[in-house]
Parts: sequence; structure tokens; C-alpha cells
Amino acid sequence: MSKRALGKGIGALISTGEETSRDASSIHEVLLSSLIPNPRQPRHEFSESSLAELADSIRRKGILQPVLVEPGQDGSYTIIAGERRVRAAKLAGLEKIPVIERTFTAQEKLEIALIENIQREDLTPIEEAQAYKSLMESAGLNQEGVAERVGKDRSTVSNSLRLLKLPKEMQDALDKGEMSAGHARAVLMAVNPSDQTLLFNRIVERGISVREAEQMAADLNRGKKGTHKAAGKGDRGSKARAEPELRSIQETLIEKLGTKVEIKGSSEKGCIEISYFSPDDLERVLAILRGKS
Repeated sequence: MSKRALGKGIGALISTGEETSRDASSIHEVLLSSLIPNPRQPRHEFSESSLAELADSIRRKGILQPVLVEPGQDGSYTIIAGERRVRAAKLAGLEKIPVIERTFTAQEKLEIALIENIQREDLTPIEEAQAYKSLMESAGLNQEGVAERVGKDRSTVSNSLRLLKLPKEMQDALDKGEMSAGHARAVLMAVNPSDQTLLFNRIVERGISVREAEQMAADLNRGKKGTHKAAGKGDRGSKARAEPELRSIQETLIEKLGTKVEIKGSSEKGCIEISYFSPDDLERVLAILRGKS
């Protein structure tokens, strides 16, 4: 998958050629009090410690990169890219900040905000999934189209969007870091909502690993509701797990396909078992294997 969108950065979306010089000449300062957040900003939480560090840097070196804004009719400016800088500038005690003015379509506003945050890797898993969904809806794109726009693999976008199928409580736990995205995908492997809740509680309360969560989800789907135990010597996949190279391949397949994958055998010979837990899940896995959205 090409990474052109992220490789060129936000500048590729907002200016080329003559537009670059026009934007450079339009840099000027505005009052911080006139800036308002982008209502389509994907990120909702800003780290206080990170903002404090940036504010300290701004006090010493000033604003090194202008904020991208769109002028409003009432003298205000909507922040399109750079809200973190604006917040830090306020903490640093600045009254004004350098900006570049431009007008944007609703789709461009979302794309720029999304790409800015993905480049900084500041979005939580749920914020990222919601941003992909918004981009699909506003631009009429499928998963392949979104992946191309933001420079991600289609499987990455697909796995991210699956997280929105989690109940609100579990989405909140994921956002708070009480479980990882890998744990969340393991929860989604469980077919029954009651089993998902059982597995979620086990993850939060006992801190089981992603691998253990995946095995427990498989056990729950087979009707085994007892306490999950780590795989022993008699487990059919133990040889694969014992070989680092096969284990790495197995983890890669799990990440790409967003489901339980088990390599059974050794580096000499064996088989790959891909699990699915509903007709829709099967179609999703097949689409990924065929390279389609």
C-alpha cells in the first residue's frame, strides 16, 4: 500500500506550486481569543503533560510553525490544523499566534485534522476509528479509499473500524488504556454479547495477555466457560509458538486479518488455521485475502 498521503504530509493537501508562495505571504498574527476549535477535530483528549512541555518550548523558542485556519464572517478563525499549538500557546501566556488563512471544504477539514493527528500518533484507537468512519461518510469513500487518503494499509483501517462494534463501556475502557486494541479485537472474536462481557471483565480485572484473551474467546465460542489456562505442552499450536519466526508470522496474520490465526506445525511443514465467527466475519476475512475492501 502506498504511503503517499502521509509521506507528503498536510502540505500536499493544502498547497502546491504558486499556492505555496501565496500561503507564505499570507502568514500573519491573530489574537488567540479569536481562534475556535475545529468541530470535526478527531482528537478529544489532549495530554496535560505534553501540552506543558510544548508550552515551555514555545516560551523559549516561540511558535515555529503557523497554525492553519479558516476565517469566519464574524472575525473569528476556525483551527484546521494546530489546535495543540494553540492550547500550548495559551498556557505559555501568548496573546497572538502566527496563522495561515485558507478556506476548505468539509471533507478537507476532516482529512487535514485526521492526517495531522495520525502523523503525530496522538489519536486513541476509538478516536481514530471514528475519524475513519466520518471520512467514509463525508467523502463517500470505502475502506480502500480511506486507506489511500491517509496512507495506511486497508487492513489497518478495517481493524480500526471494527472497534466501533464494541459496547460503549468497552470503547471507553480502550480509550482510557484499560485494555489494548489487541485485547479489544479478541473481545470481538467472541460471538455472544454475554461472552464478550465475560472476556472483557477478565481482561480488565486479571490483566490477561492478548494471546490468552484470544484463546479464551475461542473457548467461549466452543461453549467452554471455565477459567482460561495458558496453553500447555499438549496444545497443537505449541510448536509454532515455540519458534520465534513462526510466532512473528502468526502475530502479523492476526493483525492483518483481525481475527484468531493459529500456525500449527513447524518451520518445515504445518498448516495455518484462520477462525471466523459469523457469515459477515467470513466475508470480511475473504475480502482481505482477495485484496478487496
